[in-house]
Amino acid sequence: MRPATFRRLLNLWPPFLFNSIRVQHLAQDWSEARVVLRLRPWNRNYVRTQFGGNLFAMTDPFWMLLAMHRLGSDYYVWDKAGAIDFVAPGREDVYASFHLTEAMADELRAAAAGGEKVLRWFETEVATASGEVVARVRKQLYVRLKPRSRAS
Repeated sequence: MRPATFRRLLNLWPPFLFNSIRVQHLAQDWSEARVVLRLRPWNRNYVRTQFGGNLFAMTDPFWMLLAMHRLGSDYYVWDKAGAIDFVAPGREDVYASFHLTEAMADELRAAAAGGEKVLRWFETEVATASGEVVARVRKQLYVRLKPRSRAS
């Protein structure tokens, strides 16, 4: 599926659509994604700031999706773990960017070349338009070369 089509489908996915999470950009080569979480009356928490669950949700699938597409169908790629550190209250729209460089993809390929599992952490900052960091999110990916693609 083309990234532009996939971006449109993600924007219609109920967990994103109903929580005002929008994928603004998905690079043609699956190397980059940008996401915004709009602050709306229906997605604020009790103290009228960004709901923490939505801050995590806006970042949840992207490292895995970028890695899956960059590495290709010869690899298993799964989310293994995640953590979020709330830095400041989000009183406005917030943004997150993900950049999976070719060097990072090559590092994963090299580490998984022998068929062993690879666990790698990726980090993302969630920030306001002015750059104030609201949260830091860490996601751990599990990557492994599929048996059919391993050298005998």
